[in-house]
Amino acid sequence: MTETTPTPAPEPIDVPANDADSAEAADAIKSRFSRAIEDARANAENLRANAAEAAAAAREKAGATASEWTEQATVLATQARDKSLELARTGKDKTSEAIAVVGRAIADTAPVIDEKLGVGYGDYARSAAGALESSAEKLAAKDFADLGEDVKTFVRKSPATALGIAAVTGFLFARLFSRSGDRDA
Repeated sequence: MTETTPTPAPEPIDVPANDADSAEAADAIKSRFSRAIEDARANAENLRANAAEAAAAAREKAGATASEWTEQATVLATQARDKSLELARTGKDKTSEAIAVVGRAIADTAPVIDEKLGVGYGDYARSAAGALESSAEKLAAKDFADLGEDVKTFVRKSPATALGIAAVTGFLFARLFSRSGDRDA
């Protein structure tokens, strides 16, 4: 930005008594007035130029700041997406592993069921264990796009069942969290 220099105050003018002197005095006044107007115009032009420079600098700084914020937001969004995918994969793997463990536990208890309740019930336990282990393997093998598509297909085929499952799940979560809240209080 350029600095403006203040215009010096005009000097007092002595007005002479005769006409010739009056004409010279009038010319001197006009000359000083013209110079004052020219100085005022020059100062106004300097102010206009300074304002334009300041506005351009502010626009440039705002654009750079907005660009920087956009970059930071993009980086944070990418980090959040990566972290959520990592957590989802971990959750999927742990769920698959838990289902497989339950399946193996049921399969391990099948001989006891054979002895206590009969072979028919033992076979039922073995088939349930096999179904759980198979489901665990399928869950571990699928990616999230496939899982999402499976859920959509299931909801389309049997919306009432999906709604029931959602309601029961919601109820269980509500009970779980309301009990943990009671213990905290």
